[in-house]
Amino acid sequence: MLKLAVLGLLQREPLNGYRLKQQLEMFMSCSICVNYGAIYPLLKRMEEQGEAILCVEQGQEAGQCGKVYEITSLGKKTWYQEMLAYPHESWVNARSRFLIKFFFFAHLLPEERVQLIEHRLMSCRLRLAEKKVLEITDDLYQAKLQKRVVEVIKSEIEWLVEQLQTEHLQLAQTPTSAK
Repeated sequence: MLKLAVLGLLQREPLNGYRLKQQLEMFMSCSICVNYGAIYPLLKRMEEQGEAILCVEQGQEAGQCGKVYEITSLGKKTWYQEMLAYPHESWVNARSRFLIKFFFFAHLLPEERVQLIEHRLMSCRLRLAEKKVLEITDDLYQAKLQKRVVEVIKSEIEWLVEQLQTEHLQLAQTPTSAK
């Protein structure tokens, strides 16, 4: 997930590790936890794999330090593939990954956004059906937590339905030649 987010941010502008961490925390703190021990090795691997290049090495003056990375065409291709992928992972990770993808939705075609929203909506509905089948426990706190989980899933479903409606409206307003 971190790689998806970093590649997405590097599409906006070249960044060093410090600025990447700042932006990840500012824009995606509800979806991703970041530390420098993960960012710098990731940037190094991305450079070795040809997904990012070191474009500038800044001096140590006035808070300007570190290597500034820029995304390559291979990095853009990798990011795009990751954006459209449907990973089979835990419910929590899938939710976080979707929120990261949603942050970068402006870089996708309307049809691609619809596809991702529909996939997430289907996952949420399946998860809700599973939760409703579970037996409610005699433990008051476990029962309250189970109820809260169901409320969160229902809320996400409502939000996704709204997003899907918005995307369908945009698709309907798109001229036929642009589709």
